Amino acid sequence: MKAPEFDYVRARSLEEVFALLDEYGDEARILAGGQTLLATINMRLSEPQILVDITGLSDLKQVSVVGDVLRIGTLVTHAEIEDSAVVREHAPLLSEVAPFVAHRAIRNLGTFGGSIAFADPAAEWPCILVAMRGVVIAQGLGGQRRIPADEFFIDLYTTALRPGEIIVALDIPLRGPKFIHAFDELTRRHGDYAIVGAVVTGDASNEGFLKDARIVFFGTGNKPDRAHAVEQQLETTPLTRAAAANLARALDITPGGDLYNSAETKLHLARVTLERLLAKLAQTLEVPQHG
Repeated sequence: MKAPEFDYVRARSLEEVFALLDEYGDEARILAGGQTLLATINMRLSEPQILVDITGLSDLKQVSVVGDVLRIGTLVTHAEIEDSAVVREHAPLLSEVAPFVAHRAIRNLGTFGGSIAFADPAAEWPCILVAMRGVVIAQGLGGQRRIPADEFFIDLYTTALRPGEIIVALDIPLRGPKFIHAFDELTRRHGDYAIVGAVVTGDASNEGFLKDARIVFFGTGNKPDRAHAVEQQLETTPLTRAAAANLARALDITPGGDLYNSAETKLHLARVTLERLLAKLAQTLEVPQHG
């Protein structure tokens, strides 16, 4: 299909972006990486009156440590996250996950902030942002707002962004040396959207325990799906390889089915994935035996 007609403006400043969003309202769309937006326009799933291209705003392309957070500009691409030494040092989970995002050609253009704003429940980055206690920095004519990732994703493709706001950066809290993580996803082919994916993060400073844990799934619901009951059990249950299976059986999410997999299949795969991740972290937590 051919895209519908629309106007195009390459913004020269954030002030110009906000003025255009204020003028056109719901008829405007932000063009960042465009890897999702342009496909939806070509299929006429989206028919904006105007595209506001923000790719020329260099201030939104920075990766830096600011105080106790790693700040990633909204226009930083998936490939730049994959290749960044700063990200690798301060948020290695992001470096590990980036190669799972689609294919390199898409990662070269698609942006971190664009993925968060689109809020696809089968995408990796929204899940990772929740697991790492990230914060979305949104800005509009009314100024900036800081929105915890847990509060940002509301429903299917629905976020806490207000009309006229865009994401300008994402903050990832810096973690100590005992912060550990494990990530995995099940796909039909590498680069496809995940059937089920999950990440587990936590603090390993208390021998044998994974404290302050976050367990977040993607591909199972309408937004990043936290396993609250298992997180709570980990506060009082030593994490061993033997315990991993019991904890996985206690998984309390309720996946929805899709065109290819039933809800029951998704739950089974989620439990299998969680058991693998917990077993992997349990091996890290094992206390060496001396004798």
